[in-house]
Amino acid sequence: MSPVKVIAIVLIIAGALGLAYGGFSYTRTSHEVKVGPVDLSLQERKTIDVPVWAGVGAILIGGALLLLARPK
Repeated sequence: MSPVKVIAIVLIIAGALGLAYGGFSYTRTSHEVKVGPVDLSLQERKTIDVPVWAGVGAILIGGALLLLARPK
């Protein structure tokens, strides 16, 4: 399988996941304090929204790459 086809398939899958879930979230540790035997940490949860146009665009670009990568 050629690298172009792999990239196209990854774009199609990423676009479909972006449309299905609408975004993703992650946890980031922002502060850590160690006072004697006590450890304290502050964790922030961040959410990143994936726009609909980005998901549709990834699917369309992946599809176009698949069509253009056909053997001649």
